[in-house]
Amino acid sequence: MHTMWSGDSTTTPDELADAVVASGIDVLCITDHSTITGAVRLAAELPCRVVIGQEQRTPEGEIIGLFLSERIPPGCRSAKEAARMVRDQGGLVYVPHPFDPMRHRLGLSSLEALASEGLVDAIEARNGKTSLESLNDEAAAAAVRLGIAAGAGSDAHVPDAIGAAYVEMPAFEGPLEFLAGLRSGRVIGHHFDSARPWRARIVPSVRPSGEE
Repeated sequence: MHTMWSGDSTTTPDELADAVVASGIDVLCITDHSTITGAVRLAAELPCRVVIGQEQRTPEGEIIGLFLSERIPPGCRSAKEAARMVRDQGGLVYVPHPFDPMRHRLGLSSLEALASEGLVDAIEARNGKTSLESLNDEAAAAAVRLGIAAGAGSDAHVPDAIGAAYVEMPAFEGPLEFLAGLRSGRVIGHHFDSARPWRARIVPSVRPSGEE
């Protein structure tokens, strides 16, 4: 999910805390665009466990790093470079919405190339913002065909969307147990992308020094 630290969301910490309680989510992967600042802060504030992540745009498409300790810097020349940066810090490489033409997706050829080098840990088999069920089915089939764990994400940009898609899985300690849990878990969810009525909002500045 995304928070006010992400350029396309205004969800505040208070709104997020309320949504976590309402949804019953035990573990939340916060994957703001191009930053881990919000996830690091919220890991100490939310009433659930937080996996620190980042969604990063590359020339081939977007990838997500999970279990990050450092930000993936901007300007990645390829998905492979970004994936290696995730792996170098002990993180997991998660490919979101790989077949949704409305997003900056990785796509089949890039996905297969990255997977052939062992640089994909999980494929998003269900995305809460992907409206066509056939596209989620295609992603799930790709995960099976490539022998890669299947994940799910609400891709929430508003509080009400949190929990639209998730994985029921065992408790875990660290990325390796998380990945094993995904493999034995159950993907659940539905499409959630209701209209966002315009409203004036004043959100505190979240731009940290040193980040563009």
